[in-house]
Formats: sequence, C-alpha cells, structure tokens
Amino acid sequence: MVDVQKWPLFTVLNSQEISLIRQACVFGTSGNEAIYITHNDEVYALGLNCSNCLGTGDNQSTIVPKKLDVLCGKKIVSFSYGSGPHVILATEDGEIYAWGHNGYSQLGNGTTNQGISPLQVSTNLVNKKVTEVACGSHHSMALTSDGEVFAWGYNNCGQVGSGSTANQPTPRKVSNCLQNKVVVGIACGQTSSMAVLDNGEVYAWGYNGNGQLGLGNSGNQLTPCRLTGLQGYCVLQIASGYAHSLALTDEGLLYVWGANTYGQLGTGNKVNQLSPVHIMVEKERIVEIAACHSSHTSAAKTQNGQVYMWGQCRGQSIVLPHLSHFSCTDDVFACFATPANMWRMLSIVFSVSFTSEHDDFMTIAQSLKKEFDNPETSDLKFSVDGKYIHVHKAVLKIRCEHFRSMFQSHWNEDLKEVIEINQFSYPVYRAFLEYLYTDNVDLPPEDAIGLLDLATSYCENRLKKLCQRIIKRGITVENAFSLLSAAVRYEAEDLEEFCFKFCVNHLTEVTQTETFWQFDGCLLKEFISRASKCGAFKN
Repeated sequence: MVDVQKWPLFTVLNSQEISLIRQACVFGTSGNEAIYITHNDEVYALGLNCSNCLGTGDNQSTIVPKKLDVLCGKKIVSFSYGSGPHVILATEDGEIYAWGHNGYSQLGNGTTNQGISPLQVSTNLVNKKVTEVACGSHHSMALTSDGEVFAWGYNNCGQVGSGSTANQPTPRKVSNCLQNKVVVGIACGQTSSMAVLDNGEVYAWGYNGNGQLGLGNSGNQLTPCRLTGLQGYCVLQIASGYAHSLALTDEGLLYVWGANTYGQLGTGNKVNQLSPVHIMVEKERIVEIAACHSSHTSAAKTQNGQVYMWGQCRGQSIVLPHLSHFSCTDDVFACFATPANMWRMLSIVFSVSFTSEHDDFMTIAQSLKKEFDNPETSDLKFSVDGKYIHVHKAVLKIRCEHFRSMFQSHWNEDLKEVIEINQFSYPVYRAFLEYLYTDNVDLPPEDAIGLLDLATSYCENRLKKLCQRIIKRGITVENAFSLLSAAVRYEAEDLEEFCFKFCVNHLTEVTQTETFWQFDGCLLKEFISRASKCGAFKN
C-alpha cells in the first residue's frame, strides 16, 4: 500500500482524513501544495497556494483542507502541474479544468490573468474527449481519445510545436509530423515535449540544449521530430525529467537521453547524451519508468517488483541505478526527490497479504516462469524433435487463441496428453511456449526466423513484432540476405524494408558471402533489380 504520509504535507491530516483519500498529488516549487480526491469524489486542496495554484478562490495558504466544489463528483482521470505553478486536469467525461499561474497563457483561456478557481478549457476542444494532460514549466498539453495532441502556453523554445516561438494563448492542435498519426501518450520536460504513437514511435520538440529530445544534436525543434535512435523498437511509456528523458519498450528495455549533471541517466557518468542509450542491460524486464519535470531524479520498477532509483537523490548524485527497499516508484520521489513532488496522480489502493516473514514469496509472473516445463505440475506435453516440453492447458488457453480454439474443440478425451509437433524445430517451439509463460524471447536471429514463421501461422501479432526486433538487432553481413528472404516469405513488410536497406548499405560485403548466390533465383533477381533502382549497382 502506498502511504501518502511519506509526503510531509499530509502529516497535518488525521488518520480519519487519510483513510478517505483515494487519489492525491503533491506539487509546487517546494512540494508544499497538494490536491486530493476522496472515495466519494470530493476534491480538496491544502498548502502554500503560490500563484493561486490551490484553486480555492483566494490567495490564502491553508493548513486545513478546503473543498473545491466545482470539481467534486467530476472523477479526475489525469492531473499535471507546472512550475508557476499552474494546474491542469482532465475528467472522466473528457473535460479539462485549469487554474493557477498564467503569465504565459498556460491555462489556455486566451489571457495572462491568474486563475484563482478551476475553469474549464474549451477553446478548440469542443466535442473532443481529453484522456491525458501534461505540463512543462509554463506550457500545457492535452491528448484526446482519437489520438490528437493539443498544446498551449509558453513557447520560447518551440515546446508548443506550432512551428514558431510565439506564445500560444489557447489550445492548438500539434500537427506537422503528427498529422494523421495516433498518439497514445504524452510527457513534458521543463521546456520540451514528447509523444509516443500507437506504433511505438516517439516524437519530441522544444528545447534541446542538453539533448533531451534525443535527436542526436542539441538544436531546438519548433515542430515534432521522430527519434530515429529508437527505430526498430516499440515504445510503450515515456517520461520526462527536468531536462532528461526515458523510454520503455514493449520488450522491457529502458532507454535514456538528455541532461546528466546529476547522473539522472544512470549511465555511470555525468556526460549528457544526445541520443537514446540503453541502460540496466543486465537487469530483468522493466515494467515502469518514472521521472518528473520538477526534478533530476529517475526511477524504474522491474517485473519482479524491484524498484531502482538514480540521479539527484537527497543532494547526492547517484550515477548508476541503485536498488532500493521501496515497493513502488512513487516512494522514490517522496523520500529522495528535490522537491518531493509526485511524478503522477497517486492512486491509493488498500490491500492485505498473508505471508509470514519466513515465506519465500513469489509474484504471479515469477511463479508462472518457474512452472514452465515442470513435469511435476504439467497436464500436457509437446513432443518436438524427440524432446518433451511440459506445459499447462489452462495457461496456454488463457494466453493463446490458437490453443484456446484447439482445447475448445478437443477438451475431452479426444485431446492427447502428448501432442506431436513436426513443422517447427525444438528451440523454436520451446521459445514460443516459454514466451506464453514469461512474455520474453531469448533466441538468436536465425532461430527467430522460425519463431516468426510460427507467430505468423498462429496469428500472434505481438510475438511477430518481437521476432522482427530480435532479427533487426542481430542482423550481420553474413545473415542479412537470409533474414531478408525470411521477411519476404513471412510478409513482414517493415522487417523486409529494414533488411533490404542493410543489404544495400553493405552491398559489397553481403554479395561476397558464401550463401548470397545460393538463394532462390527469383529473390536474387528481385533484389538486384530493386537495388539497381536505388543506384546500388553502379558498376
């Protein structure tokens, strides 16, 4: 259970008031303001009230929680704050409310007057349902249910993405390179902005003096630019610190870039990075990343629940990810960030577990991984190349439509205890079954070709994409053409284009390999024709 009293401001509440809190966010230049929502959707504010950021209708600080009547019953789904501070939130109905500092029109109401109470932001957002909001120091962003991004406020470095550096007084759709694309996540640094698309691509714009846009240079960008350094990876989550950035892929890989004065990139040094760098390489799968634009602290949580922290931690510069005793990334920011602001709207979940101090507790993920290929607990086995793989029908049925259909039609005596597999090799089929238990694949690119074939046959689209990424990472001059052949055979268009470009860029070396001229004549002819059109065969 997350304890809100780890944030000093909440220690002024009594135990009964604490028990009523369902969601909360601590913010402000010194972590001295807070908004919280009770279980019956009443909204309260307390703290210093700089720039009227509590929204109480006056400029008075308060140690006693004050109810924000206009927000009660609204069911808040997203909450963010700036450095002024200004506050932006989105409700379950898709409405946006804003208040607080407004010197740069970051409230989106067309003025620069401070907002003393929450007011709905509606300009250019009529009939739009906002699902997520994000704030930089003095600019704001909103993401709609149809994948559009709107931005407004301070724009001295292009952080609004309008193509100019003029401040934007009302919400404006961020188009340019995001036109006709579906955005699923947004994040803001102090004066930079990021978006992740439904296909896993990442775009960034705004201030780039420390490389926080990850574009390989330090020039500001007035419109969204794609991070080519993450090409070939499907990013699920992005996070922005004061001037550094993090990205988490669907394979559980963590990439970082930007400012590194306090070691906030976790690279082992304090050198800024202009392009994404992979860290925590030897650690287990990462499932959550955390950063906050008001601090230089970073955190990550692994699949097994371990929480790491690095960067500026209580005045110290931690240059490598440090394993903490915390159970959630939120605690890192409560105890070690400066200021101790929350990196997200915190949801308080009460739970009870019954384990003794001598129990060897394992998570569900750990337990599943442990039981894969365990003959003692399995109720089904596959025979591949004369070797057995022990599995559990229930797991396969839950995880895979192919097996769900199989067991639905042969669930009774018709289903044998041993199923023979002839069309795939043992390493490939074992990797597939293990993937169903762990979400991970550990295969060389040559074997990943066979797994790609299986994924195509079984209509496992996520696994298909995962195989493509393994192949892209493992491509060499020696195997490039065989991987291209596989991509063509399995109709993996993105992989085909990647392998083709690799072969063209390394044409001399690829054509000198022993296997190149042994491939199917039609494929060779097609490759030579296509490469010639690109000017590859000039001689």
